[in-house]
Amino acid sequence: MEMQHQTCHWHVYSSAREVQQHAVISIVRSANRAIAERGEFHIVLAGGSTPRTVYQLLREADTSWSSWYVYFGDERCLPPDHPERNSLMAETALLDYVAIPETQIFVIPAEMGAEQAAKAYANRLAEVDLFDLVLLGLGEDGHTASLFPNHDWGAGSQTDAVLAVHGAPKPPPDRVSLSAWRLSRSRQVTVLVTGRAKHDAVARWRDGVALPIAAITPECGVEVLLEQHCLVSGETD
Repeated sequence: MEMQHQTCHWHVYSSAREVQQHAVISIVRSANRAIAERGEFHIVLAGGSTPRTVYQLLREADTSWSSWYVYFGDERCLPPDHPERNSLMAETALLDYVAIPETQIFVIPAEMGAEQAAKAYANRLAEVDLFDLVLLGLGEDGHTASLFPNHDWGAGSQTDAVLAVHGAPKPPPDRVSLSAWRLSRSRQVTVLVTGRAKHDAVARWRDGVALPIAAITPECGVEVLLEQHCLVSGETD
């Protein structure tokens, strides 16, 4: 699969907690800069345990919540109240605690089924040019959002903004994901990586292997907030 060149800026921290704390600082800085310059902050949220803690820490942030616009990088095709929904996690960790207007929180309607939800969300995103910040994680297989190895990542500029995903290697098999191309349309992309289990994926990524995470190619480069344990043994940065 041919991909554009990706530029990464690696930031290594001694613990998962430090990654999360620096993520909060970066998010608030990005939000306040966007609000000062353009009056709005458009952020794409990620799922996962590391982002959950980040969202919990964000509750106390000094920012103009009424100027935030919230989107999601991917979603599982499950009922809205299912505990594995990314949107429900974001609600219980952050959104229920801050004053973001409900009309500015754009959940992927994945309960509609992958194709219909992808089409509906693509229509919603047509109103947005550049995101201000995209948050992503990294799976042990190198996946990000719901873009998996051996699947279509939507890396080309002519691809759909939102993809219907079937046969995902992790349950549930049906999902909806922003394409690599659309995730790259952001003023800042930040990837949060914690846990020893990620070190093989990080090594392959740094070695230039064609992984889904490597298909995210914003003009500004990718900011990687990385726990030291994720580096291959003996490697330093």
